[in-house]
Amino acid sequence: MIVDERFITYINSLDKGNTEFLNQLERQALQNRVPIIRREMQSLLKVLLAIKQPDSVLEVGTAVGFSTILMGEYGKKDSHITTIEKYEKRIPVARENFKKAAMEDKITLLEGDALEIMKTLKEPFDFIFMDAAKGQYINFLPDCLRLLKVGGVLVSDNVLQDGDIVESRFAVTRRNRTIHSRMREYLYTLKNHEQLSTAILPLGDGVTISTKIK
Repeated sequence: MIVDERFITYINSLDKGNTEFLNQLERQALQNRVPIIRREMQSLLKVLLAIKQPDSVLEVGTAVGFSTILMGEYGKKDSHITTIEKYEKRIPVARENFKKAAMEDKITLLEGDALEIMKTLKEPFDFIFMDAAKGQYINFLPDCLRLLKVGGVLVSDNVLQDGDIVESRFAVTRRNRTIHSRMREYLYTLKNHEQLSTAILPLGDGVTISTKIK
């Protein structure tokens, strides 16, 4: 927890929620311990989509399709979302959820390793949402930059590792040290990259918002 839980509870209490289908999907995901974006992140995504009005969206990390459907519901009506998922057990669940949400024509789900799939993509995107393996963010970045239009927005979720990111690598558990060092490299690169302007926000478990400036 990187923000006092009382603030989070209060802020979330003001939220008017999502569509009934999304609310139901959120409840199911939480019951089944499937990681989905937090309420604070949901609100931020809605605002960013309303501001940017992207025609084309790329999502790295589908899970059961909750954030995909949220972007489809609250983004531009005629936008198209391309989403990538590797975990085989979640792919059929996501497809079924897209069908139930009547978004099969709006969403393209690509199955497999995002590092490999992204290299095959050529379409430039207005908006990229990163919510996959945290240790791979730094490796995804070159293709994100290639695929993102100038003026496009890159959003990366869960970047502060429950606050561990500010600790020395020797203060985190050994099994988390690789992710810790890679995420620190990712954040430094985003903040110092000549093609990007980036803000890091202590929202949820940390989020970065970057725009491609050249």
